[in-house]
Amino acid sequence: MGLSVKIRKEMRGFSLDAQWVMGNELLVLFGYSGAGKSITLQMIAGLMAPDEGCISSGVRVFYDSSRRISIPTHRRPFGYVFQDLALFPHMTVEENIRYGANGMEKAERETRIGEMLKTFHLQGLGRRLPSEISGGQKQRVALARALMRRPEVLLLDEPFSALDNPLRREMRQLLTDIRQEFAIPIVLVTHDILEAHTLADRMIVYSHGRVVQTGSPAEVVSNPADDDVARLVSLQDSLAGHSLFSIG
Repeated sequence: MGLSVKIRKEMRGFSLDAQWVMGNELLVLFGYSGAGKSITLQMIAGLMAPDEGCISSGVRVFYDSSRRISIPTHRRPFGYVFQDLALFPHMTVEENIRYGANGMEKAERETRIGEMLKTFHLQGLGRRLPSEISGGQKQRVALARALMRRPEVLLLDEPFSALDNPLRREMRQLLTDIRQEFAIPIVLVTHDILEAHTLADRMIVYSHGRVVQTGSPAEVVSNPADDDVARLVSLQDSLAGHSLFSIG
C-alpha cells in the first residue's frame, strides 16, 4: 500500500517538479500556499493531468506519460476531501454520504451508509441538510463520503483550514482515529506546522514547486534544509511559548 509520485507541470508561470514515495503512513505535504501541494493532490486524484511523469501504487499505474496511461478519476481507488468540503447543499447528510458509493450494490451501499453514520457519530442527522449541521459535523460528512468505497488512499486538501482551534483539535483526533480504524495511507496538505507535527508520520516540504526536504516532523523542525524551510517551520507564533514536542 502506498503511492509513488513523479510529476512535472508548467502552468501560468508556475513550474511543478516533484517526486516522492510513501508507504502505509500519514504523509503531510507541507509548505506555503502556492507551493504546489494542492496541485499535486489533484494530479494524484486525476482531476488534473501532469505534463509528464508517473503516478502508481505497487504494480498498478494510474498515470504514465511515456506509456500514454491516464486512468480517469472515478476509476482511481482514492478518497478525496476538498478544502471547501464540496458537500451538495440540496442533499441531506445521508444523500451526501451515499453519493460516495457510486457503483456499489444497493444492499452493500445501505449497510455501508449505516456503518459510516455510526463511525462518524452522525446518527440522527441523516435527514438534515448541510446548512442544518455544525462545521465539525460537515467535516465528518465529507470524510464519511470519501471513505464510503473503502479507498486505498485518502487525500485531504487542507480540510480543517476554515475551523477554529477547538474544532481543529477535534478533527486532528478524528484523523488519528481514522488511521486506526481504516489503516490506509493518508496524504494531508497543510501549511500549519502544529497540524503537521501532531499528525504526520513523515513530512514532505514543498517550496516553489519543488520538494526541498523530507523527514519526520522532528527532523524537519530541528534540522531544516535551508533558510526558507527554517522560516517555514518557525514556531514562534504557533507555539505561543509551548514546546512542540509536548503537543499531542
